[in-house]
Amino acid sequence: MEVAKLIEVLRATLDPNQREEAEHQLTEVHKIIGFAPVLLQVVMSDQVDMPVRQAGVIYLKNMLTQYWTEREPEHVTDSIPFNVHEQDRQPIRDNIIEAIIHAPDPVRVQLCVCLSHIIKSDFPGRWPNVAEKMAMYINSDNSATWMGALLSIYQFVKVFEYKRCEERQTMDDTMVHILPIIYQRLLQLAADPSEASCLLQKQILKIYYAYVQNYLPLSVVTKEVFTQWMEAVRHIVDRDIPPEANQVDEEDRPELACWKLKKWAVHILARVFERYGSPENVIKEYNEFSEWYLKTFSAGVLNVLLKLLESYRLKMYVAPRVLQQALNYINQGISHAYSWKFIKPHMQVMIQDVIFPLMCHSDEDEDLWTSDPHEYIRVKYDVFEDFLSPVMAAQTVFHSATAKRKEVLNKAMGFCMSVLTNPSSMPRQKDGALHMIGAVAEVLLKRKIYKDQAEQMLTTHVFPSFSSEFGFLRARACWVIRCFAEMKFKTEHTLKTAVDLVKGALCGDKDLPVRVEAAIALQMLITEQEKAKNYVQPYVKPVILELLQVIRETENDDLTGVMQKLVCTYVEEVIPIAVDMMTHLAQTFAHVVESDSDGSEEKAITALGILNTMETILNVMEDQKEIVVQLEGIVLSVIGIILQTNIIDFYEEVLSLIYSLTSSQISHHMWEVFNMIYQMFQKDGIDYFTDMMPALHNYITVDTEAFLANPRNLEIIYNMCKTVLNTDVGEDAECHAAKLLEVIILQYPGRVDHVLGSFVELVLQRLTREVQTSELRTICLQVVIACLYYNAPLLLDILSKLQIPNIQGSILGQFLKQWLRDTDCFLGLHDRKICVLGLCSLLTMVGQRPQEVTEIAPQILPAALLLFQGLKRAYASRALDEESESDDSSDEDDEYDGEVLSSDEDEIDETSQQYLERLEKADRGDDDSDEEVTDDGAEETALEAYSTILDAQECSIDEYVIFKDILTGLANQDSVWYQNLVSGLTPAQIKDLEEIFKLAEQKKAVANSKKIEEGGGYMFTNRQVPTSFNFGAS
Repeated sequence: MEVAKLIEVLRATLDPNQREEAEHQLTEVHKIIGFAPVLLQVVMSDQVDMPVRQAGVIYLKNMLTQYWTEREPEHVTDSIPFNVHEQDRQPIRDNIIEAIIHAPDPVRVQLCVCLSHIIKSDFPGRWPNVAEKMAMYINSDNSATWMGALLSIYQFVKVFEYKRCEERQTMDDTMVHILPIIYQRLLQLAADPSEASCLLQKQILKIYYAYVQNYLPLSVVTKEVFTQWMEAVRHIVDRDIPPEANQVDEEDRPELACWKLKKWAVHILARVFERYGSPENVIKEYNEFSEWYLKTFSAGVLNVLLKLLESYRLKMYVAPRVLQQALNYINQGISHAYSWKFIKPHMQVMIQDVIFPLMCHSDEDEDLWTSDPHEYIRVKYDVFEDFLSPVMAAQTVFHSATAKRKEVLNKAMGFCMSVLTNPSSMPRQKDGALHMIGAVAEVLLKRKIYKDQAEQMLTTHVFPSFSSEFGFLRARACWVIRCFAEMKFKTEHTLKTAVDLVKGALCGDKDLPVRVEAAIALQMLITEQEKAKNYVQPYVKPVILELLQVIRETENDDLTGVMQKLVCTYVEEVIPIAVDMMTHLAQTFAHVVESDSDGSEEKAITALGILNTMETILNVMEDQKEIVVQLEGIVLSVIGIILQTNIIDFYEEVLSLIYSLTSSQISHHMWEVFNMIYQMFQKDGIDYFTDMMPALHNYITVDTEAFLANPRNLEIIYNMCKTVLNTDVGEDAECHAAKLLEVIILQYPGRVDHVLGSFVELVLQRLTREVQTSELRTICLQVVIACLYYNAPLLLDILSKLQIPNIQGSILGQFLKQWLRDTDCFLGLHDRKICVLGLCSLLTMVGQRPQEVTEIAPQILPAALLLFQGLKRAYASRALDEESESDDSSDEDDEYDGEVLSSDEDEIDETSQQYLERLEKADRGDDDSDEEVTDDGAEETALEAYSTILDAQECSIDEYVIFKDILTGLANQDSVWYQNLVSGLTPAQIKDLEEIFKLAEQKKAVANSKKIEEGGGYMFTNRQVPTSFNFGAS
């Protein structure tokens, strides 16, 4: 395509009226050799206006991402899929770095994605000299080339950032040469405080961070090299911010280049300390390094970080992320005696003048509370915000210091109480003090002196805050109650007061953030305090109705968890309002979905919480049949929204709702939903087949007559299973599909003869292709075994007529050999039981017994004995599980389990150590955690959850009894066949057989007793008891 024509087409993609036609033209020409280099040429032309260049570079990025890496056809008969031709790749490789150097930012960012993809695919094989070119531009005297070159190196490092150690070698070989070059450039730039210089330095630090943050290659970053970098980074942290930076508005300052540079410097310090410099918390490879790090760098690094905190203490501006990372470093240092000795002299001042101000309600908090309470709630409950927040970092430092270092807690609590008891303390200061106390509630409740005073503290300082004129103090009061919810209240009156205050705040406070905090506090109280449940009980209806309103207003996910707790706790109280609740939730869900035009993650999480709450209501109402009928109609509207508009994010949850609505009965409307599931499956739902499985199992097993009444139902299940077994969706889904076929066979004895042939052909064809797991192989065999049990003559007839490509000779013979070879792979109760019943079907073949069966006669009983051994263990395991379920013991009170450290002690986290050792093993590739679990009889396979009539408690089919009756019958009725079966048994196997026979007799006796009991018990005709007994009389 000509350059001018291409520009014209790209411009047309920006016009909604011409877009479709323009995209069609691009689709037609993008495969032509020469298209990609011309497109890059257009993107880099300064004569082309920016929107067209952006449209071009986005198209180029999508094209290279999709078609750069060579792909092979999935099947031999398929045509070769399109890849960018090598003739086009070379000019792009030759020019992409120059393009990044010269491109304006909006184009550059997309070109960087292109470069990343090319490196991933072509380095080092097809593009070995990429690093030399990047290094050349860094070394250039032309400063205009530096940023583009640094961005290119950054993309190079990012490709390898999270790779395993052995996969990083090619990067390490390159970085040996690159690191010294960018280090020298960093030193050279250090003297220049300009914005351009700071941005270049920041990019160098980002490269270094990406290179070392996950793995520190000590062969490349030797102690000498590491020391050079640490010194350079420390100087950047220590460097003064230019005075003109303070003329910028505070909210814009974090975006200044000087603060971004400092942020990355502190980020490197915090990460390196956490990952490699913290003895007892590193993998073995870094043990010696971490000791060296702590002794070598603690003083220097802590000095500059404490200086940063001192600036904050003196009310000088420090960017929030810089403050947060500095506090993260301090937090890590508290655990080590060596670093603690530098921190300790500053700790009390840090608590009072850094941590305390950070934990007080701030001007920003107040602005948000007043102007946008919904956003205030979103920010306060966003875990990602917490991860970046200096407030949360301050809280963590405070908790670590009070929990781990003896001398800290008493002074800190003295300070907090002085603030709370001082009449001149401002409301925001009281908020900060309460915030600090709540943050260490767990520590306080494990120290006797504070545990004994906790109740008085609540009564004196927290309860009065519920009547404060300041909303933030009322919210803080609720939060503190939440933090102390697990304490043992000495007086019921205090607990009742706490419950009443929190309930009152939820139902009556004018400020939305207070109502949210109150709801979560109420959840904690009824979770931790048994008596609190009784205090809330009379008010469940108004509490739930208010909570529904708050959920709708805030769309806060935490609140759906509160609702689920209330629903599960107060089932009886929920019954009269269940329909209203479900209606409200359905309307809220519809509103959340309709208002979510930009695919917001927060809204999606809220919607998921609402769906889970609806499922909880259905589950607790399952015995209230009349109410469930009403609830079904409401839930159907939500199911309709999700399935008809294909909201794929909610497929798992909607399938759970469908499962709940089909667990005990299936209405006419739910059969319509069955068809909707099939439509979803056909359109975009095949990846959710395992999530569909519980609902599909219900459709097959709950209303068997309705299922068979419409032949289309059976056809749908078969088509779904066939699609899964013939599509590359993973063996787990394939196992589920085969299981569904087995369930149908066992669920409908004598009623599905017409589909048996299709089922058998489908699973045997699957076995002719590669099978990676024993689970898939055994479940496919199990479908054929179920057919053998269902109707042996019919199966033999099917197999005799069946023709399957790649299977030579007798299909029956091959099936039997594979089955007996895999006997030890059948696990759990159900699979072993159906195997035994299948073997029993082989034993009872009379008349024209196939030659293939006769040939395997000596193997049948040893296979059965192996299965019975597994069954014995599995039955024992189930009995043990049932016993332990009914014999759950209550948890004992927690004792304080964290030793407070003296100043010269290090914290040793054994759990973290074990985790790090596992990580280290995994990195070396010798982690054994994924090895097959040995069969100890205690396993129950995941597929056993999909029960059949053979698994029902009342099932009269006992594999022990059937096996014994058949074998003893054969001894009399077919002695030749019997001798073929038993002649090869060893004495040990004969003993095992006798044990099975004994067990069969015991099971038969138990079954007879049960029958008699169900029939009204034993009947004795002679009710007269003789007055004397004559044992000797004849």
